[in-house]
Amino acid sequence: MSKFDVIVLGSGPGGYVTAIRASQLGFKTAIVEKESLGGVCLNWGCIPTKALLKSAQVFEYLKHAEDYGLSAKDVDYDFGAVVKRSRGVAEGMSKGIQFLMKKNKIEVLNGYGKVQPGKKVLVKGEHGDTAEYSADHIIIATGARSRELPSLPQDGKKVIGYREAMSLEKQPKKMIVVGSGAIGIEFAYFYNSLGTEVTVVEYLPNIVPVEDEDVSKQLERSFKKAGVKIKTSAEVTKVDTSGDGVKATVKTSKGEEVLEADIVLSAVGIKTNIENIGLEDVGIAVDRDKILVNDYYQTNIPGYYAIGDVTPGQALAHVASAEGILCVEKIAGMHVEPLDYGNIPGCTYCIPEVASVGLTEKQAKEQGYDIKIGKFPFSASGKAKASGNADGFVKVIFDAKYGEWLGCHMIGVGVTDMIAEAVVARKLETTGHEILKAVHPHPTMSEAVMEAVAAAYDEVIHI
Repeated sequence: MSKFDVIVLGSGPGGYVTAIRASQLGFKTAIVEKESLGGVCLNWGCIPTKALLKSAQVFEYLKHAEDYGLSAKDVDYDFGAVVKRSRGVAEGMSKGIQFLMKKNKIEVLNGYGKVQPGKKVLVKGEHGDTAEYSADHIIIATGARSRELPSLPQDGKKVIGYREAMSLEKQPKKMIVVGSGAIGIEFAYFYNSLGTEVTVVEYLPNIVPVEDEDVSKQLERSFKKAGVKIKTSAEVTKVDTSGDGVKATVKTSKGEEVLEADIVLSAVGIKTNIENIGLEDVGIAVDRDKILVNDYYQTNIPGYYAIGDVTPGQALAHVASAEGILCVEKIAGMHVEPLDYGNIPGCTYCIPEVASVGLTEKQAKEQGYDIKIGKFPFSASGKAKASGNADGFVKVIFDAKYGEWLGCHMIGVGVTDMIAEAVVARKLETTGHEILKAVHPHPTMSEAVMEAVAAAYDEVIHI
């Protein structure tokens, strides 16, 4: 039996980052992976979807070349080539993770891992061979997959999840997207951009329901303008796949209607991968599909830890990475502070992009804050106007009493690259006045942050 200091189950953005940090800290480290290094995020999630979205964005630019005084005639696309490029980007990144494993002297154990009592891990290879390994510290980072609703069983052909959505052989003429979180919205944008007739069905009153209401409404306007049909406060109660396409029964406040499409994409959240990985054998506590952990990701059984989507925090790649680093640094005896889950940025990469951190206006009011709100539209931004897309705005929320930056919400082209300013500022407990006195470069999209803060304090110049 091989003995390690740390064994990590799963090589997604939580697992592989954890393994690298553990190795940097001097631990003899192994990582268990049943498919491809990089996990869902790198192979079937974050990275390949961004490649698809970039192709859609470039196609849209070409279609609107005349808006920029340019000529691009007979612009077309090859759906298969777009998908192939996306897969190529993912494969290249996965090879990069292989390199990082070798560089950091991390042993990769290929196979399906199960935790065992006595700080052991059983790994079953693809040919059925098994091997047992032991470690002082076992970190579970097995991630999650597309959640299935009883009314929307996935068959992988007509009713699909995100994995199939990014590798379809043929582009559908009509698609119904159920769920308007980041996954659903990004695919709705991608397929609509390439000419698929897309309908988004959202159970709650607003699309991207975790976002500030103003952002949700702006995105709905932008999507409708682009031709996406949106049904909110609506629910798919059943699907009929017996014919050539799919017939989805949708229940709304006005009654029931049947929508027809080639494909239904179910994007209604995720289900954690915690079945059959040995949790019951070890006695690791689970509640509502999540492994219970303390502030440093220790489970109720000493020597066993869990990070990422399998734990109660936000199911985001950057959260999993941060949790993994914090977990192994605590194991190494370093002085670390618990992660601040109130200061985690969220990003959605459709066009216009959506990015946010902190409290929404509604949440701030519900928590009893007396607030100052500032909003700056990109229609008043020189850089946004020059770039040809001035949809959206930056909205900031401050505590009127102490000047604490409670929340920042952005919608517009490139805002996912801007939100970190608010994250860092909030981490440093920066006040609105300090942001105002920090000179922002002109002309940039980032000026809109300063202008929105100025608007909150009645000092705005350009609106």
